[in-house]
Amino acid sequence: MRASARDAGSVVRMNVSDAYRPSNRGLAVIVLAAGSGTRMKSAIAKPLHALAGLPLIGHVLRTAGQLEPAHTVAVVRHERDQMVEAITSLADGVAIADQDDVPGTGRAVEAGINALPADFDGTVVVLSGDVPLIDAATLRDLIAEHDHSMNAMTVLSTIMAEPKGFGRIIRNRAGSFEAIVEEKDADEAQRKVTEVNGGIYVFSCAELRVALDEIGTDNAQGEKYLTDAALRIQASGGRIEAMPTADPWLVAGVNDRVQLGAAAAELNRRLVAHWQREGVTVQDPLSTWLDIDVRLAQDVTLLPNTQLLGSTTVAAGAAVGPDTTLTDTTVGERASVRRTESFSAVIGADATVGPWAYLRPGTRLGADGKIGTFVETKNAEIGTGSKVPHLSYIGDTEVGQGSNIGAGTITANYDGVRKHRTTVGSHVRTGSHNVFVAPVNIADGAYTGAGTVVRKAVEPGALAISVTPQRNMSGWVQQNRPDSAAAKAAETASEDQNL
Repeated sequence: MRASARDAGSVVRMNVSDAYRPSNRGLAVIVLAAGSGTRMKSAIAKPLHALAGLPLIGHVLRTAGQLEPAHTVAVVRHERDQMVEAITSLADGVAIADQDDVPGTGRAVEAGINALPADFDGTVVVLSGDVPLIDAATLRDLIAEHDHSMNAMTVLSTIMAEPKGFGRIIRNRAGSFEAIVEEKDADEAQRKVTEVNGGIYVFSCAELRVALDEIGTDNAQGEKYLTDAALRIQASGGRIEAMPTADPWLVAGVNDRVQLGAAAAELNRRLVAHWQREGVTVQDPLSTWLDIDVRLAQDVTLLPNTQLLGSTTVAAGAAVGPDTTLTDTTVGERASVRRTESFSAVIGADATVGPWAYLRPGTRLGADGKIGTFVETKNAEIGTGSKVPHLSYIGDTEVGQGSNIGAGTITANYDGVRKHRTTVGSHVRTGSHNVFVAPVNIADGAYTGAGTVVRKAVEPGALAISVTPQRNMSGWVQQNRPDSAAAKAAETASEDQNL
């Protein structure tokens, strides 16, 4: 027997071992995802609850795909349509098998086996759709052990200080596998065993088919248990082995929201640690959250309360945070993004964003550009060196190079029916509190005055203004608000001026 030597702090599905690659023609993976998940108390099927940007079953399918199997089968029942739609969107080439009214993991695996080609006679890996942290490297070790020892069944186990609720791995005095005993069936001595069944298996398909045929539902739960296959395989002379992993998180299932939160925290810890080892500075790992598809370059700095979600990428030398959430956003080299919410945006090299900026989909900020305090952008291309520093909304807009948009600027891009675009050229200077009524074009080198409403095109180098003479109506307050504090103050000021 060989114990897995995987580092308990390794990152899930990253840096997987290439030590063993089974012939994919002889490998099938069955993913069990038919359970009702009632403890989640949710209208969403349990395997579809998210963890680091992927549904639970998405993590499992991704790991299964790294094994390069000839066949992958997902067994479904509860919320079937919801599950099938998700599975087909998450992975290509996954066959769907439906579990019938007969309950139990044994019946689920039987449904999966029946979805394989009738002449398939290779190795079958059984995974659970609610065990998201299992990695391909550990599974390759498990398959290699299975083949090396010529086992009929190989179980992934682990040691738990608190094994309550888990099936125990019982070994004989020589240390060889003897049985899997469910806790409710265990005697006092067996309950003291700390090696538990991880619920992940490798089978030789031919022997599994025979064992499943012989398993019934004559038990207190009326279920067809997969663990009963061990008894049938042993009875027929097949070899069974349990391979322990030193990392209990690899076999940790998610059955309720507490366990979901715990798994999320553990996976995030591993992801953060991975990127720290790759040269990323994470100032506060506990308040930094990363999705599994996030990619970070060397010398990136992440400040407290930062969330990088989806397929966000951050280039070398950039700083993100504090208090920032980026989703599907690209950040260029040496850029700075502070106290910002961003969705599907591109931020150029050496650009600055924030604080308190809101970048909506379609925002593209050029190199050396700036999107500043309390600025919202959408579907806007802001060129190299251009700046939108303060208190503005820039939507459906293209800004050239080296332009400056004044504080309080609004692009009025919607006429109630359609969106229209605003074009601002290069080296433009616009005044504060402008409104650009789209569609409109402000050409290269133009200026606009403060308070201007731009309704028509501004030619190159022109100054656009829309002002009316200021009119002061003397004595208005005293006449119309005679008893107010303002009237009294005005009266006093007038008397002082006349002294």
